[in-house]
Amino acid sequence: MTKTMIARALLWVLALMPLLAAAIALPEGSFRNGAAALSSLGRLTAIGGLGMFLVAAIVSFRIPGFDRVFGGLTTLWQTHHLLGAWAFLLLLAHPLLLALAATDISLAAGVAVLLPKSGGTATWLGWGALLAMMAFLAPSFAFFGRPHYQRWKWLHRLSGVAAVLALAHTFMLARTLPEPWDTLMWVTLAAAALAALGYGLVLSRRANRYRYQVAEVARPANNVVELSLVPEGRALSYQAGQFVYLSPLDPGLAAGCGEEHPYTLSSAPGEPVLRIAIKDLGDASRAIQTIATGTEVRITGPYGAFFPDRDDAPELWIAGGIGITPFLARTRALAQRGRAVNIQLIYCVQDQARTLFGEELTRLAATIPGFVITLHYFYRDGPLDGDFVRYHCPDVSSRQVYVCGPTPLLDLARQVVLGAGLPRARFHSEEFNLL
Repeated sequence: MTKTMIARALLWVLALMPLLAAAIALPEGSFRNGAAALSSLGRLTAIGGLGMFLVAAIVSFRIPGFDRVFGGLTTLWQTHHLLGAWAFLLLLAHPLLLALAATDISLAAGVAVLLPKSGGTATWLGWGALLAMMAFLAPSFAFFGRPHYQRWKWLHRLSGVAAVLALAHTFMLARTLPEPWDTLMWVTLAAAALAALGYGLVLSRRANRYRYQVAEVARPANNVVELSLVPEGRALSYQAGQFVYLSPLDPGLAAGCGEEHPYTLSSAPGEPVLRIAIKDLGDASRAIQTIATGTEVRITGPYGAFFPDRDDAPELWIAGGIGITPFLARTRALAQRGRAVNIQLIYCVQDQARTLFGEELTRLAATIPGFVITLHYFYRDGPLDGDFVRYHCPDVSSRQVYVCGPTPLLDLARQVVLGAGLPRARFHSEEFNLL
């Protein structure tokens, strides 16, 4: 088991701890009949859901370097999303189970549990928490389609409201765990979530934000720009393959001015400028294609752990479109170092005209012993398949495999290399999914 797997497992242990403690504390006879079982399950789902919700809030902040313990910010936030989804489902089941338990008395009693006519302040606080969770979590589910990024970020501010209402509801009605352990547990988790929120809103903006100026705007394709940025003060320290949040401050942009979006760094560590390649994929990335030189931008980061600290193992890289960016940064870094490697890059594009940074990659590869580039053209070769990968990289199953590109390519590459015998632990992918 890797350190990353252990770190993620510990997060789940922390999230499940309130549920486990509550299950142990249930009195004898809690499942003596159907109504008692439903009532007990209703209390357990509330405690389990709130525990997961608070731990999801704790890991929602962004501290550069901290995310590497969990395999990078993308992996950490995947855990955050999963915790949030389970929290929502458990908390949604909570009132329904209690209402079903009360119907053992009468249907009116069950309705009264859900919608009390008087003296139900705690219940209405609980409904308020659930409604707030519905508002900010619903757009995260694929059922509703891909949400607008900035609207999704704004809605997530309701998570603080939901947490306050849920905790108030819990303190008013909690009766499963004995005191003082009940209060101590919730106060500790709430304090940690509040500290994470405070850090994200206040301290991180000062500690991890850098001011840069746009020195040059290169155009490797008609819908791609590569910004060269020079620091206005302290410079960012980073590793190849990491990403940052960039906030352009050009008032002439049609969209995205002052908004932060994640972009992968394309420069190699140690370069005098910071380079970021951006493809037109939405309103903000489309507008930034016209950013003016001399404009100030703010950088927050770095984040991610796409590539390992050590690079002595044989590697296979599979890139698609603008997903070449982390590999471009790593190639530039390897060219600076000049050491022999055992790396094969399969670059998937529709045709030769859509190959980004192709000439530079070919030139750099020629200076790196053991570095091989293979171009896969969709219009010529069809979708990437196992035969193509095995022909160009016969020992794929013994390599570390890194994939970055559109979601269909990620899914296809995963299927191909795992089907070729690659252990799942050696497969690494990078995608920005509501970061």
